[in-house]
Amino acid sequence: MKIHPLITTTKELSALVSRMSTQDFVTVDTEFMRENTYWPDLCLIQVATTEEAAAIDPKADGIDLTPLLDLLVDNHDVLKVFHAGGQDLEIIHNLTRKVPNPLFDTQIAAMALGYGEQVGYSNLVESVLGHTLDKGARFTDWSRRPLDKRQIDYAIADVTHLAEIFPRLVKKLIKTGRGAWLDEEMERLADPSSFAFEAEDAWKRLKLPSRNPAVLGRLRALAGWRETEARSKNLPRGRIVKDDTLNELASHPPKTQDDLGKVRGLSSGWRANDIGARLMSAIATAKPLEGDELPQREPSRPGLTKDAALVSDLLKLLLKIRAKEAGVAAKLIARSDELEALAAGVRNNLNILDGWRFEEFGRDAVDLVEGRLAFATENGKLKLSRIPVDSGTLETV
Repeated sequence: MKIHPLITTTKELSALVSRMSTQDFVTVDTEFMRENTYWPDLCLIQVATTEEAAAIDPKADGIDLTPLLDLLVDNHDVLKVFHAGGQDLEIIHNLTRKVPNPLFDTQIAAMALGYGEQVGYSNLVESVLGHTLDKGARFTDWSRRPLDKRQIDYAIADVTHLAEIFPRLVKKLIKTGRGAWLDEEMERLADPSSFAFEAEDAWKRLKLPSRNPAVLGRLRALAGWRETEARSKNLPRGRIVKDDTLNELASHPPKTQDDLGKVRGLSSGWRANDIGARLMSAIATAKPLEGDELPQREPSRPGLTKDAALVSDLLKLLLKIRAKEAGVAAKLIARSDELEALAAGVRNNLNILDGWRFEEFGRDAVDLVEGRLAFATENGKLKLSRIPVDSGTLETV
């Protein structure tokens, strides 16, 4: 595989993209900083095919990333491959208002193939390729220039290894018939609504302090105000006001700006500064939510009794067994709240009762809850036994 020097000009980038646009897939990774900012600061982009790899410097003077971004979001003939790509996708969406398509995430694929729960990249490289990654540049400051050779080599290695891993995972997915398992997960990952939302909708991402329309109206106004402040100042939301403080302000609104000095989480300076005035303005203009604006309640579910809690524990044991047998990460099959709902009697709107999850686990889970499947021991080993409806005798399964 040809490794190019760091790309710093639009001409070099355009030539690279032109060649990569003829390939079946391209692996993608980014390096960024966001500890002290609202928007991630993109510092490096790495791409590779089976033939070549390069790192692109988005901070290079005069470079235009349009050719690369067009490849990622508008070229639907080339598959874009990421590993745990959520934050990479967010960065690309921030730049283009689009999400790469089609896309493939090797972390999710690895879960379907039994490599573990949300397996890290270095562990996947070691498991699939037998290589140990150099982690020396892991915590580097990618925003500083110039980047040295070790940093660039470290960054490019992420996509070159990924270009080797991806075909091997696909081969295993085809062999095991699990390719279709990933469709739902990839569709969720590519949903643009995960990355773009209006400031006025920021309250929907918070833990709600109550369902009181007036409280939620103030929370909507305050969360929108904070989102606007954070974006305009390019600071993390928590640097403006923490979530707990926001909920406290919504539940117990101060009557005057001077009262802000008494609120835990705010400094005394808020009593007189401009940002405190804008916060008070948000509270003053807040309106209670209308009935159709109130968040929907969770579907009514039977309470989890002591007996149902025990059944839930049995379902977790069954999940562990079935996941081990299938060679798939248990987390990809079912969540704990789904198991509790099933144990409590819910049979609708559960992912484990649909598609491949039902075939791999859901059918047995329902049989266990409804008394058609039982745990038994034989020669000191745990076994699952099915109970025929007519005979009442156990059959090992």
